[in-house]
Amino acid sequence: MTPATHSTLFPQAPDSADAVLEGLDPEQREVATALHGPVCVLAGAGTGKTRAITHRIAYGVRAGILQPSAVLAVTFTNRAAGEMRGRLRQLGAQGVQARTFHSAALRQLQYFWPKAVGGSMPRLIDRKVQLVAEAAATRNLRLDRSELRDTTAEIEWAKVTQTVPADYPYAAAKAGRDTPRDPAEIAHLYAAYENLKRDRAVIDFEDVLLLTVAVLQDRHDIADQVRAQYQHFVVDEYQDVSPLQQRLLELWLGERDSLCVVGDASQTIYSFTGATPDHLLDFRARHPGATVVKLVRDYRSTPQVVRLANGLLTQASGRAADHRLELVSQRPAGPDPVYTEYTDEPAEAEGAARRIRELIDAGTPAAEIAILFRTNSQSETYEQALADAGVPYQLRGAERFFDRPEVRKAGIALRGAARFGGNDSLLDDAVDLPSQVRAVLSGEGWTTEPPAGSGAARERWESLAALVNLAHDFAAAQPRATLGDLVAELDERANAQHAPTVQGVTLASLHAAKGLEWDVVFLVGVADGMMPITYARTDEQVEEERRLLYVGVTRARERLHLSWSLSRAPGGRPNRRPSPFLDGLRPGSATTAGRTGPAAAGGIERGTLAPATAVPRRRQRTPARCRVCGRTLTDAGEMKLMRCEDCPSDMDEGLYERLRAWRAVQARRSGQPDFCVFTDRTLMAIAETQPGTTAELSRIPGVLSRKLQRHGADILAICAGQDIAQDDEED
Repeated sequence: MTPATHSTLFPQAPDSADAVLEGLDPEQREVATALHGPVCVLAGAGTGKTRAITHRIAYGVRAGILQPSAVLAVTFTNRAAGEMRGRLRQLGAQGVQARTFHSAALRQLQYFWPKAVGGSMPRLIDRKVQLVAEAAATRNLRLDRSELRDTTAEIEWAKVTQTVPADYPYAAAKAGRDTPRDPAEIAHLYAAYENLKRDRAVIDFEDVLLLTVAVLQDRHDIADQVRAQYQHFVVDEYQDVSPLQQRLLELWLGERDSLCVVGDASQTIYSFTGATPDHLLDFRARHPGATVVKLVRDYRSTPQVVRLANGLLTQASGRAADHRLELVSQRPAGPDPVYTEYTDEPAEAEGAARRIRELIDAGTPAAEIAILFRTNSQSETYEQALADAGVPYQLRGAERFFDRPEVRKAGIALRGAARFGGNDSLLDDAVDLPSQVRAVLSGEGWTTEPPAGSGAARERWESLAALVNLAHDFAAAQPRATLGDLVAELDERANAQHAPTVQGVTLASLHAAKGLEWDVVFLVGVADGMMPITYARTDEQVEEERRLLYVGVTRARERLHLSWSLSRAPGGRPNRRPSPFLDGLRPGSATTAGRTGPAAAGGIERGTLAPATAVPRRRQRTPARCRVCGRTLTDAGEMKLMRCEDCPSDMDEGLYERLRAWRAVQARRSGQPDFCVFTDRTLMAIAETQPGTTAELSRIPGVLSRKLQRHGADILAICAGQDIAQDDEED
């Protein structure tokens, strides 16, 4: 047996820095050797971006240019960070920190909390839903499970976009958010949630980033210590950074430009969480001297799959489309994508299961096959079809259909109605099995029309609607079936779906499939109304749906099957049509008006001097001097006061106390520690200088532009002796 260290799973590390570069294509090699100054890597799907950036770090370490402990590589999932660490070890670059944004920030916050704040750091809560529910109760708001989840998501969005409760209604309207409740109600609930956290001395995952940003902004000594530790930064999936993560990255960097970012604007599919590709697309403007490398050699997919992927983006519009990359497959030719139209959804699921059974019988491993769909509610039909065909499967990024809370609760209600339905007034007017099921599930939240918008409410309704549809189909097949017969059928279906998960076909939503790949991919439900989804109304939302389909297509290495059905149920009206995204791409379809501009080709663009339109870099900090004796200040606390500790103070004690009282109310409203509003040192400096204008206030260290915009008017009014009307709690 070959020793494990010599196997393909544990390859031997390259014996030199130059050996690290072997096997890289010209563009990947440019990424690996561009170790100075800002670098932006625009990497299309399947072009080896992880390979390029890990070899870049390893080459820098092995060549002695980068110190392992001085490199911080950040990405968005623990899986991606773990993969990066594993590759770096294989390349002989141990000791490099590869973490998620949250993991890196939490590590720093835990270390510096005693110095920055004092005492023990608040406890980090794993899930905020329960606390949001308690906050709702304090506001006498009753939220069902779906509203609770969607409201929690809104709070998360607000925090990563650095939106405080009072500003939420305006920010949500400006961003076009489809809110689960009235924005004013969500703002009040958000404020109550922050107050609960403060009272219980707990923080959530977004607070980890917010508090780390606050510490690094207000404590120059701590920021300098972090910057002394980390000299070089690499950011993967840069198109997915939120404004809050971008701010943290800027604070890590300081005035330096030793940064490499990697991303693809055409794979931006998480804008609903606050992610934006603007930071990636604006990188050259922010860093005029940057080297930009475009990776377009696709090593994952066949030319046939790549042709379809390129075709999807050819019809795209918007800013991300202006920066699309034209992929060039490096693989041998394979089969053309298969397009299949079915009469109804059950036929579509059975057709996919039948083809998968044939592929497995012909030797394709089940683990190399995936079925991808737009929403999790679509999974049940495919779970059942695979189970009926004897095909093992595993769900990724979603609960099994019969494990979903609303489905379990509906099952209990149906079982109770089957036993005691004679005493249930809901069933008085129910004349057959489908109407009985509709009556029972109406008490669980099912309605004849789906709820407006997206999110958990829609998914919950679709789960219940799947049970209603199942009752119709079951009654059609067995006209004399009773409610008890249906409950027994549901139990049998749930039991039949407990299949092995190790070597099973993957069932996943398109969002959950990001970053993964399979030999064979079935893209199902590719119909108008699902791709794009019905609630994608704006041009931006429709374009994100197109990018989501692009991500799905580029998950396939060799074989790609796309399908849709003309109606939902057997015998239904055939009024559906294929996704308009496929117009001009699938055989027999008319070409829609598309883009005429060329896509970006692969290559390298060297940095230049800053053009007149470039975004200016931040000015270097000039040495701070004591305003009393003129001595150069080096201590962070003295720099905040703008004087030496032992120089006389002319602070207005009354003004200082009024500022502290005002700060306490502001902190309580935002649910953050007092120092996150302004530190004691900053308030002392304000009380000493007593600024009368915005310009004078902005010159005080610690009064940054964002704080000046939000709190400047209050501070100047307090300094002028005016009374500031502020309640101790939100109205």
